[in-house]
Amino acid sequence: MLAYSTYSEAGGVGKTTTAANLAVAHARAGLKPLVVPLDPQDGNLSRLFGVDDHRTDSVDNLVRHMIRRPKGGFDDLIRTVEGVDIVPEHNMLSDLPEYLQREKEQSEAMGEAFGTHAQLLRVLREAGVPDRYDVLICDPPATEGPHLYNAIHATRSLVIPVEPTAKGRAAVHGLEALVSGFEEQLDIEVGVLAAVPIGFKNTRDQRTVLDEIEYSTPEIIGERASLMEGCWMQQCSAFRYVQEFRTQRREYELETLAQFDRIARHLEQTVGLDAPTAPRPGDVDHEVTVA
Repeated sequence: MLAYSTYSEAGGVGKTTTAANLAVAHARAGLKPLVVPLDPQDGNLSRLFGVDDHRTDSVDNLVRHMIRRPKGGFDDLIRTVEGVDIVPEHNMLSDLPEYLQREKEQSEAMGEAFGTHAQLLRVLREAGVPDRYDVLICDPPATEGPHLYNAIHATRSLVIPVEPTAKGRAAVHGLEALVSGFEEQLDIEVGVLAAVPIGFKNTRDQRTVLDEIEYSTPEIIGERASLMEGCWMQQCSAFRYVQEFRTQRREYELETLAQFDRIARHLEQTVGLDAPTAPRPGDVDHEVTVA
């Protein structure tokens, strides 16, 4: 199984839209992806796909499963959109650190171990996710804490959107230390599958930033604010937005879709995962079929 977390220290770089569009790109190729977003903020992946309608209700959710208080089965949490299975975010994520710490204290009082950073991995394994899905994508918040650590502990790999600016340059310089810090904190090996520069305008300074990235950069995505804003407005992926909501298809947007397809193929190849029905990159009329 291909598993990765989308992560960026900087906000607003396109981390969530990258996760969403890569998930759909995997599904377009006949693979079965599961997306687990862990961001407690409202502007998250669940909102992007329009499956956050119960986030304030007293319903079963991922946090309850992580603290061993589920109200039902894991499969009952899942919503499916555009061929992608999603575990929607819930407002209980805002208090995840407190819930995990409370459960840890109760477990230790009973002489039981409870790893606060390993609970998402436990939930996914108990649900059989590694055997049932081809791809696992976690979309945690940028801030360090149990949301991020649980995501990285479950996936062990990162896909890092990079802003080709001075701020992004600082993030690039800190990537190696960042990954080492995750490994030390979680006592696991963490790999970077790809860095994805987003918002590239081909300036000299931006080219300098890109030259300093030591990780694989399979594609460099241009400035696509209008396309991504449209996705948030219509609550869908860029693939569906171009197919259903653009009256006239624009070549540069079709190329952006092709880039997401090619990045997905690159990531799949890193673990030897074959895409059974991979479309021609950027073919928005390709039907999603799961093998």
